[in-house]
Amino acid sequence: MSWEPIEDLPLDWENLKSSELPPLVTVWNEQAERLRQSREFQTFNERLRREIAIETGIIERLYTIDRGITRLLIEQGINEALIPHGATDRPVKQVVSLIKDQEVAVEGLFDFVGGQRTLSTFYIKQLHQLLTQSQDSTEALNPSTQQVFSVSLIKGDWKRQPNNPLRLDGTVHEYCPPEQVSSEMDRLIQLHHQHGQQQVPPEIESAWLHHRFTQIHPFQDGNGRVARCLASLVFIQASWFPLVLTRDDRAIYIEALEKADQGNLFQLVNLLAKSQKQAFVQSLALSEQVLSEKRQTQVIISSIAEKLKQNQLASVQEKCQKTERFALHLFDIANNRLQEIADQIKLSVQNVINEVQVFTISANVGDDKAYYHRYQVVETAKQLDYFANTRNYHSWVQLVIDVQTSTTILLSFHVLGHEYLGLLVCTACAYHRDNSDDGERNISDIQPLTDSPFQFSYADEEQNLIERFKQWLEDVIVTGLDYWNKSI
Repeated sequence: MSWEPIEDLPLDWENLKSSELPPLVTVWNEQAERLRQSREFQTFNERLRREIAIETGIIERLYTIDRGITRLLIEQGINEALIPHGATDRPVKQVVSLIKDQEVAVEGLFDFVGGQRTLSTFYIKQLHQLLTQSQDSTEALNPSTQQVFSVSLIKGDWKRQPNNPLRLDGTVHEYCPPEQVSSEMDRLIQLHHQHGQQQVPPEIESAWLHHRFTQIHPFQDGNGRVARCLASLVFIQASWFPLVLTRDDRAIYIEALEKADQGNLFQLVNLLAKSQKQAFVQSLALSEQVLSEKRQTQVIISSIAEKLKQNQLASVQEKCQKTERFALHLFDIANNRLQEIADQIKLSVQNVINEVQVFTISANVGDDKAYYHRYQVVETAKQLDYFANTRNYHSWVQLVIDVQTSTTILLSFHVLGHEYLGLLVCTACAYHRDNSDDGERNISDIQPLTDSPFQFSYADEEQNLIERFKQWLEDVIVTGLDYWNKSI
């Protein structure tokens, strides 16, 4: 792929906006102040930064670290003593130094925003210097012999030689020539500031800035790390969360960048928006821990002020009632759609198999059976890393398929987190019911059918919410039917 100068946002950039983030951001903004004052939230942010610091190096293949050790480092801090022999492919001291450099760089983004500084090429060079402080060399390709060799790394300054990678298919991907880097970076910064005046949403601007920076590839090495920091900077300036991408995201991340190379930013915007959604959902689930800490005078006063502000908008009860009206509508949509699927399955297999049982069961809020299936719901929530609260609100719909094997698809509407302030989620899982020796039917192989819960709140616009849910539901059904298919 030959190099071309960077382009501004596409003319139809408004079509790239995330429909999920605005209502979630509204809920977050209303609760952010009290959350930020809590010890639990501070711990959450510290772990988030450690995860970013570790995983960004893994994505760049600077090192490898076992998943179990990664989790330990995130929970307890970056410490050489926590990394046993064989848990990484590089000397432990070197790996820890690289991770700490990246952690300092992420922390520096918050200082940059707090100081109300504006992005410049000077700061980007500073950022590169920080990120590569413990990296002394990188690999280069000899174009005549196609051999890879080690060279000293230029830190905090633009590249002086081409750094065009050789793809697996033998083609060369051309980045910006060294002599054009300075002017292209100036143009990148100029366009970025214009986008601020145009109020381009953070998820779009972060994707654009990340991709156009990687198109230029201004540094000899470390461009991916800098690009993700720049994307994080956009989010932090919006009072959102720094970008978290892990080794599990690497394949879809590279695919999204390749799509962007072809002129389509949609997949990259979606990936970055998904990262923010997960951070918002996880932080909002901290409410219970936050409340337990509100005993100090200063915090109580802040809480009272926040309550007065909230009362001017609407009471918590009114917000919850609005969210529950949405939930009832979504429940009916899910119930009807699963019944349609049940009818289709029966029609398709009735001439093939004699004994066919395919049916739906449901229980709305207030139903005697509304408390059923808590085990499946909790297990699904554990796998999706949030707390499922079925105490304040719970309704569910099941599609049961007894055709050779017994497979159940379960949708559950419930509260996210310990405290109910008007944010509900719907999760979907599939599982098997097997006959045991004593005649009971055991539940096994519970699997979430999505990688995150479907969240909604009083801040949603109803028609947009319905369209979003219908698309999510269709994805759930396809994944659930594939789960059933694999069990036959």
